[in-house]
Amino acid sequence: MLISALGQGTLYAPMALGVFIAFRILNTPDLTIDGSFVFGMTVCALVTIAGHPVLAMFAGILAGMLAGLVTGLLQTKLRINPILSGILTMTGLYTVNYMVLGGQSNLYLQRAASGDGGASAPAASRTIYRMLKLGENGELSALILSVLIMALCVALLAVFFKTRPGIAIRATGDNEEMVRSSSINADLTRTIGIMLANGLVGLSGAMLCQAQRYADLGNGSGMLVVGLASVIIGQALFGRRGVTTGLVSAVVGSEIYRVILQAAYQIDMPSYTVKLLSALIVTAALVLPLAKEKSLAWRARRTGEREGSR
Repeated sequence: MLISALGQGTLYAPMALGVFIAFRILNTPDLTIDGSFVFGMTVCALVTIAGHPVLAMFAGILAGMLAGLVTGLLQTKLRINPILSGILTMTGLYTVNYMVLGGQSNLYLQRAASGDGGASAPAASRTIYRMLKLGENGELSALILSVLIMALCVALLAVFFKTRPGIAIRATGDNEEMVRSSSINADLTRTIGIMLANGLVGLSGAMLCQAQRYADLGNGSGMLVVGLASVIIGQALFGRRGVTTGLVSAVVGSEIYRVILQAAYQIDMPSYTVKLLSALIVTAALVLPLAKEKSLAWRARRTGEREGSR
């Protein structure tokens, strides 16, 4: 159970990183997430079936970045409200994803192969999890590979946000007016940040596609809530610190979120209650900092009363 939960948490961790960049670093409520997640998944499915599983991962990233580019241009060039920009892109992506899947709601990763007698028979497409199997246990092998991909992402992002472009993106989220007064193109940095966030979301969709061996339009439903839950849980544990700590906390939050869901399944919780449970987890994580603050204030007041009575 634990390996399965951690494996799922690692698959969704890049999406949590994307939500962290959009909501915490850029301070932008980007609702493109649900659409770009499936866009990365559907594009990855097509490239994987074509016989290029590694290239399919990069195709998923590029698909997510393209979705982010559209949202960024709507915000910066057309001056459309950030929330509405994300909704417009997400809505349009539903049709785009449907077209990518050939007018069907799901697509399995299998290709036509010649069987006995020359007859055509479906055969499973290669995926990175089959190509780079790291042991006899399939779930453990997939977990290790996903962790390696995730560690690489966190390391690259931690380095990037210490470079001049990364610092410019962070500054844009902190104080966009100051950035504009410093002759920095805030529209460009905001667009790049949104593209980066959605590229990570597309990578998460691509990883899930190859892990579960199919793409489905319904997989994107509620992804924004899942990402927010992961970010908020991580923040409740680690607090608001530096960017690197924030990236790590988002990954840890994704793992904890999936462990909680897996534990709920073990008590025969119906599958249709998952969204309600997600909402409750987010609410609890949001309330936790306030509860800590009130607890500290109450303790300080009690301590003051005791010292005053002496």
